[in-house]
Amino acid sequence: MVPINLGDIRAARERIAGKVERTPIVLSTGLSERLGVPVHLKLEHRQTTGSFKLRGASNAVASLDAEHKGRGVVAASTGNHGRALAHAAKLEGMRAVICMSRLVPENKLDEIRRLGAEIRIVGNSQDDAQQEVERLVAEEGLVMLPPFDHPAIIAGQGTLGLEIIEQVPEAALVLVQLSGGGLASGMAAAIKGVSPSTKIVGVSMTRGAAMKASLDAGHPVLVEELPTLADSLGGGIGLDNRLTFAMCRDLLDDVVLLGEDEIAAGIRHAYEQEREIVEGAGAVGIAALLAGKVKMEGPVVVLLSGRNIDMGLHRKIVCGDIPSISEGAA
Repeated sequence: MVPINLGDIRAARERIAGKVERTPIVLSTGLSERLGVPVHLKLEHRQTTGSFKLRGASNAVASLDAEHKGRGVVAASTGNHGRALAHAAKLEGMRAVICMSRLVPENKLDEIRRLGAEIRIVGNSQDDAQQEVERLVAEEGLVMLPPFDHPAIIAGQGTLGLEIIEQVPEAALVLVQLSGGGLASGMAAAIKGVSPSTKIVGVSMTRGAAMKASLDAGHPVLVEELPTLADSLGGGIGLDNRLTFAMCRDLLDDVVLLGEDEIAAGIRHAYEQEREIVEGAGAVGIAALLAGKVKMEGPVVVLLSGRNIDMGLHRKIVCGDIPSISEGAA
């Protein structure tokens, strides 16, 4: 039995009503003509704070009692969860501390600072940042709200799946970003809870895809975190993963990986053909279609999950100047 079910996700939607946007979905004429099936784009990058992460963070914060809200919250993040948690905490007048590695792009740090959260930069991986989180929980009593392996986070992200299947009830295939698995597992639980025949394919990058390596191994494994244009998909899943590994194993129909040039092509297509600015992680669904890495079944829904890209980097990519990997994730 799936630990986070359709009832949990529907309850999360009621809890976060008025705190997140119901984002639009549009038909991509160009991709539909190119691929021979209807391709819909879920424009979640237009969400407040610029990514889907606000759904899970808002649900998690709203689920806390008064005593825990008074203690403040802490989390490790590759950027977007930190920004979302900072936003949700600010609305409640709560303290928020976000721990991140040196790989997180500066533009994401700036937005988190703007929202009033405290930032701690620790080490070269999300696992390093997580050690600082655990110290703050132990020494200062902060409440940990992790970016993915938490029931309220998963249920909040699952509200996105409810919207998708309501907007395109005939969807045969949904492409979803895969990192720690909070988004993919929540969306898959929601969509398959309503439409069991709809296939869910997780999409990640070849450089440091921790969930894919763990699924291949049959258990959570450590993977070196590497710079990538899809920086939001970086980080491990935790060797003590409680929820998302099993949910992804049981609910995802497939996982595909993309190289850096393919991710850049997705960013470029989103801008030139769809007139949308998305970050590398947000573009991986489009990139997977362009690269021919997904067995086509229609109609298809592609999630554009975030827009928080450094605009100087975006300009280079759009102009065909794909930066080196280290520059791309700097």
